[in-house]
Formats: sequence, C-alpha cells, structure tokens
Amino acid sequence: MIKTHLRGSGCSTYIADMKVRIGEDEAFFYPDVMVTCDPADQLPEQDYTKNAPKLIIEVLSPSTESRDRGSKFMHYRQLASLQEYVLIDPTHYYVEVFRRQNADEWLLRTCQGQDTSLILQSIGLTLSLLDLYEDVRFDVPPSA
Repeated sequence: MIKTHLRGSGCSTYIADMKVRIGEDEAFFYPDVMVTCDPADQLPEQDYTKNAPKLIIEVLSPSTESRDRGSKFMHYRQLASLQEYVLIDPTHYYVEVFRRQNADEWLLRTCQGQDTSLILQSIGLTLSLLDLYEDVRFDVPPSA
C-alpha cells in the first residue's frame, strides 16, 4: 500500500533487505519497512545503504520486540530525517506510531481495533487497520 501510494513521488519504499546507516558510529540496521525521499539516497552509490529515511516500520516478534522498542529506537532517533517510527503487533490489531515533535520529543499514538485508522503523516497516507492486516491470520484459541 505504501509503495503504491508513493508511486511517482520521488520517495522509495524498501522492505527488509535494505540497511539504514545511523550516524558516524557505523551502526547499521535492517528495518522491516523504510521510506526515504532524500535525493542522496536515490544515487547509485546508495544502492545498499540508506542514510535519511523519513519513516521506519518494524513488525514486532517475541525475539525482536525489546530490541525494536529499546536500542534500535534509540539509534533511529539519531536520524534527523526520521519523522515516524511505527511498531506493528502481528498478534492483534494494534499499532504504535511514534511521531517526532521536535529534535528531542516523540509523541506516541496508538491504533487498536480493525475499524481504527492508521495515519502516517510523514508520507500523507491514511489506512484502516483492517486493510493493513489484510493477509494476517491471527491465532485463534481452541474453543472450550
């Protein structure tokens, strides 16, 4: 949905196989999804690493959740270009959006329930959680 929405905008969407570089300390991460609109990130020499994403999305899992919420977010906040950091819970309709307010403040907005809208201000996209989770099969507990 993001890629379709951004078609022709000059922004690019990357999924899982593109790394982002954080500052001069040479920290690198592979976000689940990232969007960059920076012309420098479109140059051929940047084919394997991006430096200025405006949106990063991580899908949580039991093995990555604490890292996604902790050390990764701490590093991501160093990116001056980053406007939104999104955490998606794959077990139910629940998304957290951290939106930059200024250099040192981030506002958390939670979206819960299939009828809730997710607003990605950084790229001007609004979608329902029902659409976002379209192909997700939630574990259904056995009936008693």
